[in-house]
Amino acid sequence: QVQLVESGGGLVQAGGSLRVSCAASGRTFSNYYMGWFRQAPGKEREFVAAISRSGASTYYADSVKGRFTISRDNAKNTVYLQMNSLKPEDTAVYFCAARLYSGSYWRFFAIDEYHSWGQGTQVTVSS
Repeated sequence: QVQLVESGGGLVQAGGSLRVSCAASGRTFSNYYMGWFRQAPGKEREFVAAISRSGASTYYADSVKGRFTISRDNAKNTVYLQMNSLKPEDTAVYFCAARLYSGSYWRFFAIDEYHSWGQGTQVTVSS
């Protein structure tokens, strides 16, 4: 089981930028699909972005496409989410998640696809 720890959250004004990070334990980080999800108070957890094992493929929710960029550094066991042009609607706790590669079709947007989750980092965007 991989352990995930998010960091980099904080308070930023609308239109600003922030980068959150997710550090993973273990020595098999490159074997995991990685995703970012977020959850605002009183709302369901929603998909934000996902990235394949090598980083060659990325996927984004329509609400963040063009503003957010997911990336990974397998040598550092870390996945990043660069958030630009932030909006108040982006305010949420951001979670990273991992899915061990199995060779089956990857439903990157589905919460139940991921078996390991971090504790989350708070991102607050003021207007």
